[in-house]
Amino acid sequence: MELLYLEEVDSTNAYVKSHASELKDFTVVYTSHQTAGRGRLSRKWVDTGSDNIYMTIFLKPFDEFKPIYSNLTQYLSVVLAQTLEDYGVEAKIKWPNDVLVNGKKIAGILSETSMQGNKFLGLALGVGINLNTSQESLDKIDKPATSLAVCLNKKIDRDKFLHALLEKFCLYYDKFINEGFLYIKDEYVKRASFLNTRVSINVLGEIHEGIAVGLTDDGALVLNENNKNHVFLIGDIL
Repeated sequence: MELLYLEEVDSTNAYVKSHASELKDFTVVYTSHQTAGRGRLSRKWVDTGSDNIYMTIFLKPFDEFKPIYSNLTQYLSVVLAQTLEDYGVEAKIKWPNDVLVNGKKIAGILSETSMQGNKFLGLALGVGINLNTSQESLDKIDKPATSLAVCLNKKIDRDKFLHALLEKFCLYYDKFINEGFLYIKDEYVKRASFLNTRVSINVLGEIHEGIAVGLTDDGALVLNENNKNHVFLIGDIL
């Protein structure tokens, strides 16, 4: 693993995608300030200070795109939840990959593919984590959010947390790539805050409502809508 630190950048994902042809597999790009960070559905990720984590892991397990790549955000959500639990907080996951503490968002994950024509260059797996965001800054975010520092009432060492997260990510990565979502399914399900509850999901702008009754072995959401089960491979719980 190679770490590349940038003092400021528009977006670590954008940087990785634009430099994909020259980056090595498992290069981690992280920064103190993102000027144009993005989340899923092109939502803006708010930069709330230099003591938080804004990073992207560049991955190229194979020389071609494979379906397992779409589950890497779920793998990272489990690894991140486990890392937070090592700090003594209870982490939950909102499908597909938001990580919550006390019902409030503490991290967002975004995966983007880098292509050159039909050639697969690699995957940008980005994450923004509120480590030391103050309550005052959290109050300015338009959705309920929290930080590890607020939860524990103390400052968090960013570099220590970053290395703990990356170490755990690497520890199980090969088995996940070989075995897929099924390898982490139990760990994911036990942290799933949405299961057996009524939810609304946004699927490419179309809203579906029903009971989240389960997950398939490839990480898709099973939604009981009007007494009929529907399987969604993509979407976001609102």
